[in-house]
Amino acid sequence: MKNSKLVTRIGTLLSAGLLAGSLAAPAMAEEKVSFSLAWTIYVGWMPWQYAEDSGIMKKWADKYDIEVDIVQVNDYIESINQYTAGQFDGVVATSMDGLSIPAASGVDSTALIVGDYSDGNDGLVSKDAASIKDLEGETVHLVELSVSHYLLVRALDSVGLEERDINVVNISDADLVSAFQTDDVRHVATWNPLLSEIESFPGATKLFDSSQIPGHIKDLALVKTETLQDNPALGKALVGAWYEVMDILKSDTEEGRKARAQLGQASGTDLAGYEAQLAATHMFWEPADAVTFINSKQAREAMDSVRQFSFDKGLLGQGAQSPDFVGIEFPDGGVMGDKGNIKFRFNDSFMKMAADGSL
Repeated sequence: MKNSKLVTRIGTLLSAGLLAGSLAAPAMAEEKVSFSLAWTIYVGWMPWQYAEDSGIMKKWADKYDIEVDIVQVNDYIESINQYTAGQFDGVVATSMDGLSIPAASGVDSTALIVGDYSDGNDGLVSKDAASIKDLEGETVHLVELSVSHYLLVRALDSVGLEERDINVVNISDADLVSAFQTDDVRHVATWNPLLSEIESFPGATKLFDSSQIPGHIKDLALVKTETLQDNPALGKALVGAWYEVMDILKSDTEEGRKARAQLGQASGTDLAGYEAQLAATHMFWEPADAVTFINSKQAREAMDSVRQFSFDKGLLGQGAQSPDFVGIEFPDGGVMGDKGNIKFRFNDSFMKMAADGSL
C-alpha cells in the first residue's frame, strides 16, 4: 500500500544507502576519546537515561579515560537514521530495524548488548474481533514496516492467513491512540506504552502479543563495528555501565524502587506502570543469560524470520535479490547470509567480560 509514510521511509533508506556507500570505503583505524549513543523512550531502553542521570555512565567512561554522551532522540526511526548517517557511534534499536536500516545501507554494525526481547510489550488489539481469523477482510492500522507490522504478519501466519487477506493502513504512532477512539479504526497493532492505553479501552480485546513469538523482537545496543574494533574501551564502558544499572533496577531495594519510579515518570507513567511494562519484557538482567540466549538456536531462528520479513517488504534495499543479501554473524563465527557482505554482527565478548567480572 502506497502512502507518504512508506515513501518517506524508502527515501530515507535509499539516501542512507548512498551515504553509507561512501562511509564503507576503506579507512584508517581511528582511536577516539569521545563517543555518543542515541536512545529513545521504551521500557527496555530507559536504563540508559538512568545510567546518564545517575553518573554511572560517567564513572565507567572515566575508568577507561573516555567520554560517552548518552543522547535522547525523540523520534525512534530518526535516531537510527542519524546513526546510519554517522552522527552517533551507537544507537539502541530492535534487531529488525538494525538489520533493515544501517546494515542494509552498508553500515557495519555490532550488537554489543542484547538487553531484552519483547514478551508482551507488542500486541494486536481489536474492538470487535474475537480471534485473529475474524480479521479476514478487515483493516488493521499500524506503523507500517515496523515491528508491529512484523508481529501482525506472524499473528496471521499462526492461523493460516496472509497479509493479502486483510488491509493494512499506515498510521503514525503519535496518532494511534486517538485514532482508536474513532469509529473508523477497529483493529491496531502497536507497542507499549501505547498498547496499555489501547487495551484499557472498554471492549478492547488483545488477540496476539509478542509473548507468542519469544525472542523475535530483540532490543539491542548497536555500535559501529569499526569504531568498536578501534576503541574497545567504548565497549567495556557501555557494557559495564549497563549491567551496573541492571543490578539496581532488578533489586527489591529502596534504590531499585526509586530508580524504577524515576524511569516510569520519565517515560510518561509511574512506578506501577513501568513495572507492568517490565513484566511484559524478558529482560536479560544478567550478562550470562544474554550470552546464552544469543548463542541459542531460538535466537538464530528468530533472526532468520526477521530477515525473511525484511526482504519480503523490500527493506534490504533495491540490490537485495534474496534474504541472504546482508550477512549476519553470530558469536561463534557462523554467518547467516552473504559471508562477503557481513554488516550485522552479534558480539558476546564484552557481555562475557561482564559475566566474568573482568571489565
